[in-house]
Amino acid sequence: MKDSKTDKAEGMVDKAAGKVKEAVGKVTDDKDTEAEGKAQNTKGHAKETKGDVKDTIDSALKSDSEQNKR
Repeated sequence: MKDSKTDKAEGMVDKAAGKVKEAVGKVTDDKDTEAEGKAQNTKGHAKETKGDVKDTIDSALKSDSEQNKR
C-alpha cells in the first residue's frame, strides 16, 4: 500500500496534468481532451483526499496507542 505522501504527490501530478489537458481541449475545441482533463483533475483530488485520510487514520492510531500506554 502506498503511503500518504505518495498519494498526495500523485494527486498533485494528476491535477496539474488534468488542468493542462483541460486547457488544451478548450483552446483546440476538443471536447474529448477537455473531458479527459476534467476527469484526471478529479482523480487527482481523490488521490490527495486519500492521502489526507491515511494521515488522519495514522494520527488517530498513534494517539490511541499513546493513550493505551498510560
